[in-house]
Amino acid sequence: MVDELEEFNTEMLLSGKYDGNDAVLSIHSGTGGVDANDWAEMLERMYLRWCEKKGFQTRIIDRQADVDYGIKSSTIEIRGENAFGLLKSENGVHRLVRISPFNAMGKRQTSFAAVEVIPDMSDSIEVEIDPNDLKIDTYRSSGAGGQSVNTTDSAVRITHLPTNIVVTCQNERSQIMNREVAMNILYSKLMAIAEAEHKENLNEIKGDQSMATWGSQIRNYVFQPYTLVKDTRTGAETGNVEAVMDGDIDVFIRAKLQKDAAI
Repeated sequence: MVDELEEFNTEMLLSGKYDGNDAVLSIHSGTGGVDANDWAEMLERMYLRWCEKKGFQTRIIDRQADVDYGIKSSTIEIRGENAFGLLKSENGVHRLVRISPFNAMGKRQTSFAAVEVIPDMSDSIEVEIDPNDLKIDTYRSSGAGGQSVNTTDSAVRITHLPTNIVVTCQNERSQIMNREVAMNILYSKLMAIAEAEHKENLNEIKGDQSMATWGSQIRNYVFQPYTLVKDTRTGAETGNVEAVMDGDIDVFIRAKLQKDAAI
């Protein structure tokens, strides 16, 4: 009963234009070498577990595994009521501090990963993109997705030249399907940025700014010498690191929504 009441109160805080939309969440490893790649994969699991608990549908549409360990990036399509409204506060840099399992001397390692969340606006596309502004590359997929995926150049990378925004998709069964999914993500990114910058002309908007605040973390995850996960924006914290990494992040989502509503 308490959980249902908390969910109701959280939903009452969702008043943004696209809060009710599905979401596209991307994770990019950053500073920290193999630890950062491992950290990015840990975050991927954390969000997938959170979605599972919420009953949301997920689909990994692009995943770049590292040669040695972990992932360099992952893009997840998340479908569910208020998916974007709940996840939008996860935008930013996430910092991990732990004793590295990859360090033979057992030293503490600080690693970073960036999370980007945009609303899925593919069903309400209002922008026009000049085909001449696109650079489209195809390459061989590195992930699973059917017999033909790994034997043909089915993966697609689209670069929007005026903004230098790059989107990729490789987990669909054909190049045509990968291109369609990638274009939908590009539309959503451009619309989200245009909305944020109050621009109507796509040529006036800036490129992807997800890396611009690198090192300015929104949340710290400390595994050693003590356990603490603390949000730098709201002060919300918990010592139960295992639960957080298993998808229990509602305390941080709720705190950020409450803070934004009070402004």
